[in-house]
Amino acid sequence: MSVPAPCVDTAAVPATSSGKLINIDNGGTLTDICVIDGAQVYRTKTVTTPYDLSKCLFDGLKKASRLIYGDDDVQQLLLSTEYIRYSTTQGTNALVERKGPRLGLIAGGGLTVDALRRDADASGLLDALVGTRVQALPGGLEGEALDAAVTHAVTSLASAGANRVVVVFGGDARVDGETQVKKILLRRFPPHLLGALPILYSHELVDDADDARRTWTALFNAFLHPAMERFLYTAEHRLREYKTRNPLLIFRNDGNAARVARTVAIKTYSSGPRGGAEGVKALAAHYGFKHLLSMDVGGTTTDIGVVDDGHVRLDPRGRVEGVETSFPLCDVISVGVGGSSIIKADGKRIQVGPESVGGAPGPACFGLGGTLATITDAFLQMGLLDPVSYFGGELKIDVERARSAIAEHVGRPLGVSADEAAQDMEAAWVSKIADSLKKFSKITPETTLAAFGGAGPFVACKVAEAAGISRVIVPGLAAVFSAFGIGFSDIGHTFEQALDGTDAAAMAAAREVLLLQAQRGMFAEAARLEECAQRFSVLVSDADGERVMPCDGVTPPAGLAADARLVLQLEVVKPIAHARITGRFGSADKPAARDGSRRTLCGGKWQELPLYRIEAQSGGCQAQGPCVLEEAFFTCRVEAGWRFEINEAGDILLSRAG
Repeated sequence: MSVPAPCVDTAAVPATSSGKLINIDNGGTLTDICVIDGAQVYRTKTVTTPYDLSKCLFDGLKKASRLIYGDDDVQQLLLSTEYIRYSTTQGTNALVERKGPRLGLIAGGGLTVDALRRDADASGLLDALVGTRVQALPGGLEGEALDAAVTHAVTSLASAGANRVVVVFGGDARVDGETQVKKILLRRFPPHLLGALPILYSHELVDDADDARRTWTALFNAFLHPAMERFLYTAEHRLREYKTRNPLLIFRNDGNAARVARTVAIKTYSSGPRGGAEGVKALAAHYGFKHLLSMDVGGTTTDIGVVDDGHVRLDPRGRVEGVETSFPLCDVISVGVGGSSIIKADGKRIQVGPESVGGAPGPACFGLGGTLATITDAFLQMGLLDPVSYFGGELKIDVERARSAIAEHVGRPLGVSADEAAQDMEAAWVSKIADSLKKFSKITPETTLAAFGGAGPFVACKVAEAAGISRVIVPGLAAVFSAFGIGFSDIGHTFEQALDGTDAAAMAAAREVLLLQAQRGMFAEAARLEECAQRFSVLVSDADGERVMPCDGVTPPAGLAADARLVLQLEVVKPIAHARITGRFGSADKPAARDGSRRTLCGGKWQELPLYRIEAQSGGCQAQGPCVLEEAFFTCRVEAGWRFEINEAGDILLSRAG
């Protein structure tokens, strides 16, 4: 089910900013920083340092302060900033690459491992994240027998290498069962002891009657939690040293932001792509695109989403790696193909990803120790990238290293030259992204493709052609667009309460509980409930499946079966200052200013293509392809039969003739 969740609004007063807004999108290869100061937007990038993510965070803040003040002055930047909103794809990348803690699972209450293997995706993930580290508690145990079984289960999992344990009971007695186990483990393995295993109990994370779905939600959360906790608290501590005006806000995959201490790890999954989705939603509204399909191509993944008629497509039971979870998620898929994805050949075919070289050591051309071939190496080999201007001239790239990696890992296995191999790499890379776009959404004449991320604009025309799309928008802030999109978020939380019945009395009781939870939750965010927007909805589960229905929080939906299960939902949002989009298309009346040419391998031959530097263009200019568009942090090859138009906001519209 992928539909916009309907709800009833209780509006709050829109917020205005009295200071700068900093948005940060931490990717697997690069970290993007976008500083909004009224109408002025500053953006920069820094290489992600996976060994210490706080380092690339502060490296980026230093670079941003140099842009604004002409010198390193993080202190002044932070003191003049009202909100810092942060998102990360580290969780997404960790799951894509299967890098994380070794999980153990204790299953009770009749829950079986087979129940978790609903399909091939679930089976593969269970083998990767848990493997054989599963202990089942027999039913009917009490007293000393249960004590002994629980103790044996934990010691067995620890001996098998588990460094984090999830406890899940199935059935209606799940809360009682998990609570019993928790009491035993607190007594037998008190958390103050060195080496104590972190243990997560599923009912403390989410109330979901679907046992398998709740189990998977708990497993994903346990997998993502350690890395998120270590980094985010370290970053927040360092920011406090600068006496920042407000706490660090973590942008989540539900489109809102919250303090670190109020953030659940699984809600950081795919939060970077959700930032892009919020930006795409704003683009669609501003330019009137009815069906805006997006590809955010980073270093490790391509994140694909869609905005239909102004709505970000949502899944009330969002999927992680194809497996259903208990929480709603933006309907975005992350495909293991990006600018730093490893490309290799086995003598017959080319394989693109899902493994990535990340930012360290990075593509071979970075000269940081990497020897494997990536699409970045291919585009350098083909002349699309300029070693002098790449990454704003701050990162030198080496053509010979790129050529060597391509020859070794693609050319030699295929028996072709480095030039031919680079073109084959491009074709395979384009095909994988285009196939993913077509699989994700039906392509119609109204479909426009939004191409962003550092690698998104590279060959966006080729990707669009392969997908059957004739119009592409490349935002002027494409290289940091997900970071920019975070700037459309507010501080918010969603609270849920199961109803004990389907009548108005049950609804009133649940509403009272939710309003109290919301008051306490928003107090922790330094917000009063009266200044927040309140949106009620109800999740209905019955013989027809699950669906989200409009609700005023007072009257239950009419016509429900007596045995329907209702969960009242309350989203509470404190508005904070937003980013803005300006500019229009359709009034291009002058030719773009050409800045020389670039010798590029294009269409099977080397050609001198016109070069247009985006920063040098004025609004309302246009030109025909084939040509190369370039700015500090992205490059775009416009193919023959395509034209581009740049408006006063710096956004680029690519259109295919015919």
